[in-house]
Amino acid sequence: MTGKVMAILEAFAPGDLGLSLTEVCRRAGLPLTTGHRLVGELARGGFLDRQADSTYRVGMRLWRIGAQASAASTLRELALPHMEELYEGTHENVQLAVLRDDKALYLERLRGPRSVPVVTRVAAELPLHATGVGKVLLAYAPGGLREKVLDVGLSVHTPNTITDPARLRMCLAEVHRDGYAVTREEMTLGSCSVAAPVRAAGERVVAALSVVAHNRGADLRRLVPAVVTAAHALSRDVAAHWGDD
Repeated sequence: MTGKVMAILEAFAPGDLGLSLTEVCRRAGLPLTTGHRLVGELARGGFLDRQADSTYRVGMRLWRIGAQASAASTLRELALPHMEELYEGTHENVQLAVLRDDKALYLERLRGPRSVPVVTRVAAELPLHATGVGKVLLAYAPGGLREKVLDVGLSVHTPNTITDPARLRMCLAEVHRDGYAVTREEMTLGSCSVAAPVRAAGERVVAALSVVAHNRGADLRRLVPAVVTAAHALSRDVAAHWGDD
């Protein structure tokens, strides 16, 4: 029974505005009768919300529980002042991501009315090879994970996405050498990004901080130092105040 409940909750992907009962059951791999009973119980308990159009979304009670995840919550709290300062200096999208399995998991994002539209949102997971934060996380990840990402195949998102393993290896080596990553229209057409590593005690990379801007007119001479400086400042706070073991 616990497995069935977990399957229902995992059916809700980041960005889903609402799922019908049929879609929940399909994603969870459950018969409609079983799903109907369990979804109803979760809704009555506040873990799911039933909307006016009879679709379901994640409920406030489940959201509150998830928000208590200590490591991610503390990292986000430490990062927000630095992200706000970086936004004030650039007025572009500012993003914080961590490594989760073989994806970049976005913990926080700040944007304004002039920021370029992006596909990222809080709790979204995006590929490592096509995003600035992903390249940083992959560059400093264990070698086994890098090879796994390369072996599975590099998905295409735009004509500029790097899909050649040899080229990606060279790119990751440059991230190590330079201390930051740059992407140009590799995940989304019209946008570019600059990302830098966030380090905990012992220089271990635990997150990546980035700015995503309009590709046309982006001044990397201004963005690169701003992102690297903010990531260094956040790293000092993380090393002093945060443990993620």
